[in-house]
Amino acid sequence: MRLTRQTNYAIRILMYCAANEGRLSRIPEVAAAYSVSELFLFKILQPLVEAKLVETVRGRNGGVRLGRPADQISLFDVVRVTEESFAMAECFENDAADCPLIDSCNLNSALREALNAFMTVLMKHSIADLARDRTNMRALLNISEIAPARVAN
Repeated sequence: MRLTRQTNYAIRILMYCAANEGRLSRIPEVAAAYSVSELFLFKILQPLVEAKLVETVRGRNGGVRLGRPADQISLFDVVRVTEESFAMAECFENDAADCPLIDSCNLNSALREALNAFMTVLMKHSIADLARDRTNMRALLNISEIAPARVAN
């Protein structure tokens, strides 16, 4: 299975926010850190906000932050929100009834088993796991220790 760029960067946004815990992250900073367009990240942000994986704070000192603790956001949570389809073959599609082998083919069950194994592994890993070494993450992403936008509790 190949994940889309949208899923890849959604995970990266969440990792950035996790590494920047306690402060608001700004999309221009995230875009610069990953060398991707701000417009692309804003597009990705919408489903993350709708799923409450990310919260936005508007205004001059606004930004984004995780919607819940990083250890409570699994990779499965992100993939479920950002991927449109988990069809690994045509027989996974809604119109699979057109296949004359649907009742006698073992391919469908084998692919479902593989997909379930993939999802199970995604459920085991959290955003916190990916951003665990915050010192290295901060250095790699050029996140300063003193960010101007503090999160008010």
